[in-house]
Amino acid sequence: MTNTVGRIPKDFIDQLLTRIDIIDVVGARVPLKKAGREYQACCPFHNEKTPSFTVSPTKQFYHCFGCGAHGSAISFVMEYDHLSYPEAIEALARTAGVPVPREGAEDAPKRKPINRSLYNLMEEAATWFQAQLPQNPAAREYLQQRGLSTEIITRFGIGYAPSGWDNLGHQLASYDEEKLLATGMVIQNEAGKVYDRFRERIMFPIRDKRGRVIGFGGRVLGSDTPKYLNSPETEIFHKGTELYGLFEARQHTRKLERLLVVEGYMDVIALAQYGITYAVATLGTATTPEHVRLLFRTVPEIVFCFDGDRAGKQAAWRALENALPELQDDKNVSFLFLPNGEDPDSHVRQIGKEMFEASLQKALPLTKFFMIGLNNQLGFRENATLNVTEERTKFVKEAAMLMAKMPNILQKRQLMPELVRMGALDPGQKKIFNQYAKTNTSETPSIRQSRLNEQTVRRTPMRHAIALLLDYPNLAQSVGNPEQWARYEVAGLDLFLAILEMIETHPNIRTAALVERFRGTEYEGTLSRLASGQFQYPVDSDIPIKEFRDCLTQIKRQAQQRQLDKLLQQEQIAGLTAQERNDLLCLLSEVHHPAG
Repeated sequence: MTNTVGRIPKDFIDQLLTRIDIIDVVGARVPLKKAGREYQACCPFHNEKTPSFTVSPTKQFYHCFGCGAHGSAISFVMEYDHLSYPEAIEALARTAGVPVPREGAEDAPKRKPINRSLYNLMEEAATWFQAQLPQNPAAREYLQQRGLSTEIITRFGIGYAPSGWDNLGHQLASYDEEKLLATGMVIQNEAGKVYDRFRERIMFPIRDKRGRVIGFGGRVLGSDTPKYLNSPETEIFHKGTELYGLFEARQHTRKLERLLVVEGYMDVIALAQYGITYAVATLGTATTPEHVRLLFRTVPEIVFCFDGDRAGKQAAWRALENALPELQDDKNVSFLFLPNGEDPDSHVRQIGKEMFEASLQKALPLTKFFMIGLNNQLGFRENATLNVTEERTKFVKEAAMLMAKMPNILQKRQLMPELVRMGALDPGQKKIFNQYAKTNTSETPSIRQSRLNEQTVRRTPMRHAIALLLDYPNLAQSVGNPEQWARYEVAGLDLFLAILEMIETHPNIRTAALVERFRGTEYEGTLSRLASGQFQYPVDSDIPIKEFRDCLTQIKRQAQQRQLDKLLQQEQIAGLTAQERNDLLCLLSEVHHPAG
């Protein structure tokens, strides 16, 4: 049971989960209401009107009866704040005011770890760029012309890179040249000369979901090209997985329920200045599947907002294609196209916040844009009925390929008959289309469906015993000597004995910490599901111990009967050895005259 995820000592994680209270952790993000011994709320991971999300202060565990989400405070922070396992532990440790120790460096993977000083370098660069802005009249005038307030400039950390070839490199001389090159802040030419990448540009720091500066976008003041220059791909900056403005949106939107995806930095900033604080932008790339997954993990609704020209519609179609495999019934995607010649920056200044947000309600649902976009991609007229065989063949191939990307959700079932009608498919063509349009099982299923599938676990006596043991670790005292079970063949016995061993070595361990001990092992999923069960027993009730002992009795009888049947069958086929015959006599005695 040695699992060193992130090389953080397991004992520290136990202590951290003892020090913090999951009620405080969840309550800081979701309004909780006391309901008996538990706390309730509407689940933050799926849309619901009636609370089905419960948090247990006793178990230090949460569970949603609607979508199946469950786990410890660490799991909640991972899912709600979209952090990795080590990042979630670090975040909780910061709230508890304790440092996170590390161990097992010699066992670390060969993969080169991220150099944390790169983040420090980028933060210092951002601070320096911000300090240069007040000293440059042309940069200040440009931002004033764009209508940006001092408050919004500060919120997004906008700065300026002055002219000169080595200003930043000189300012960050405490960092070696290798780190400056690794962050992309300087460039090395063929002659070996190193110089600043960004010069005479308005600087927009790009932050990750934790607020760390990982890259920059630079907007030229004059007519030089390129108009916008972004940081290159680096160890800490990956354009296909980051969204500009996401950190700020989460910081400045009281209840983040939807995200508006736009194309540029200034679009995000201008919208924020007008009070539309939930806009994000891709970083000079098309919307990727990773972007869509990040968006869906953050909010239940995505609105893609593009210019109404051909390029904007093509960008929207690429976004739709990448969104299809990630669709879920409780998630919404729509598409808003602005009037020709307008972008979100200019449009919100022209019509104001109220009218702009009203226009979001008129955005095309994904199913509607799917039909329009498919026609456009195939060069057909909108709402046209296909009459030519070649057109139908082309349609069936393209539509079926797209539909196969979608999980089997309501939106897909709504689209299927509409596509059949549009293609005017005969019965044979319809059969072929339906066959090819079946969901590709290799595609990622929706988070909610996978959670629901996880819950369908038959509660055997062993599983029930383990569930009780997770809720009431002190029940381990009633098992007696665990070695007595070694001779039995019972499904789940290895896990049962591993839990007993864990409780014996950590007598004060609670449910959440006990489950966390098995994270990253083959037992993680099973234990998380079993710990999500709700035993509604009165305080100080003796029911748990009675049920636990009853489970042990049933398990022992089943194991004995299975072993007995096995020996009797072997006796008929090949005979028994002296030891096996002795085992058979003992089992017969135990089965017919059980102890206790």
